[in-house]
Amino acid sequence: MEKSKDLPGRILSVVGFSLLFAYIMSFLFEGQVLYSLLELHEAEAPGYILAAIIAHLGGLFSCGYLVKSPTATKHALLCGMGACLPATAPFFFAPSVLWAVGLIVSGYLTGFAVASWGYFLWAFTPKNERIKSCADVLIYSNIIMIAINVVAINYSPLMGLAITMFCLLAGMALIRVLPVSTKKTWQEKEKNKSPGDIKKPLLLLCLFVFVITINSGLMYHVINPAFEHLTGLVCWYWAVPYILALLVMRNLPLRAKRSVFLYIGMAMIMGAFISFMLMGRGVPGYLVVDTLMLGACGIFDLFWWSILGEMLEYTANPVKMFGSGLSANVCGVLCGGIVGILVTSIQLPGAEVAVIALTIVCVTLVMLPPLNKQLTILLKNHTYLAAYDRLATEQQIDIIRQTKTLAKLTAREQEVLEHILSGKSNREIAQALFISENTVKTHTRNIFSKYDIGSRAELISTLLKNQSYL
Repeated sequence: MEKSKDLPGRILSVVGFSLLFAYIMSFLFEGQVLYSLLELHEAEAPGYILAAIIAHLGGLFSCGYLVKSPTATKHALLCGMGACLPATAPFFFAPSVLWAVGLIVSGYLTGFAVASWGYFLWAFTPKNERIKSCADVLIYSNIIMIAINVVAINYSPLMGLAITMFCLLAGMALIRVLPVSTKKTWQEKEKNKSPGDIKKPLLLLCLFVFVITINSGLMYHVINPAFEHLTGLVCWYWAVPYILALLVMRNLPLRAKRSVFLYIGMAMIMGAFISFMLMGRGVPGYLVVDTLMLGACGIFDLFWWSILGEMLEYTANPVKMFGSGLSANVCGVLCGGIVGILVTSIQLPGAEVAVIALTIVCVTLVMLPPLNKQLTILLKNHTYLAAYDRLATEQQIDIIRQTKTLAKLTAREQEVLEHILSGKSNREIAQALFISENTVKTHTRNIFSKYDIGSRAELISTLLKNQSYL
């Protein structure tokens, strides 16, 4: 399957997944359809919503361990979406135990289906285009969600529920016709994956995503309730700044320095909470706060979604990678929501609640730049290792021989260098050479000093610079 020829498959997968995502955001994930139904029947919301989110988290995390082939991935996506239809049906009737069961089942199965889409993102979208596919999914699903919210709030929550179920059916129809490669299995991809361990970058990305999305969960319980009286405006404007931010990020040139927008997003979130403290609870206050907050969320979400999309290239199982990254997102929202509930439950004045929330936001934002820096270094290291690994052994030897050093490497340093270029960690090198990890670190520092560089990524970049093989 040539990725350059997969445009129809890419469109089908993006639109099909957008319809699934619209169902999740409109109904399951603290959606206005679910809130409207709970309000209609005067049912308590927190228990139902918590059950759905935890179940969704379980589906995201477990999918990669249970689904291990492209064909199984397509079946998981279709079966997960299809089974949500009967699980959602009880919400057309009065509250019963079937509501809780339906939310748990739908939450788990949609988590399973979302993780499965990681394969289709990898298979149908080239690496340098994945930011656009991710942006398209988020944009389309939010536009559909806005339409469903307007119907559920202004007309009938049951009508909104019916539309979400239609989204599932339409999404299934599109996913069903997607071609799936029978040749490219997880095992085949394992043989061709990039050298080096991807676990550390993935863990760092998960921490990065978790920290970012705590603020989203906090927003649901601190900012949103303050503007509940502006129902007509909130039901459609809420996600508009988010969509506009995604459009801007999506259409940036490939060479644009996206990390700059990380700092812009940080400033916007802080501005949102400061505006929340200083402005009233009328329309002007809502427009300013929501524009800043949701615009920042759009920047942050596409920032980490695109990194996750690029990282699919470095794993044998894209479903496990994608599910793990999105699990961190759900964990962040869940923890942020719990913090928000605790902050608001102590019944402090609104200004004090806003100050506490802003303090939490500042603490999380301070962590983002160093996390992003470390993540960038690790991913660069992986990219350079992949480029080096594609070369023949003779070419690798020539590159090392031709690259000038400030002083000649010792025989042991040559051995350590070879292991570094094979993607091994310091511990793995120590085990291979029967020396201590500290000794490996010493040899590595000497190698860096002789090449006049400061990191593994820079080492490989220096070796590959101006080489005709690439």
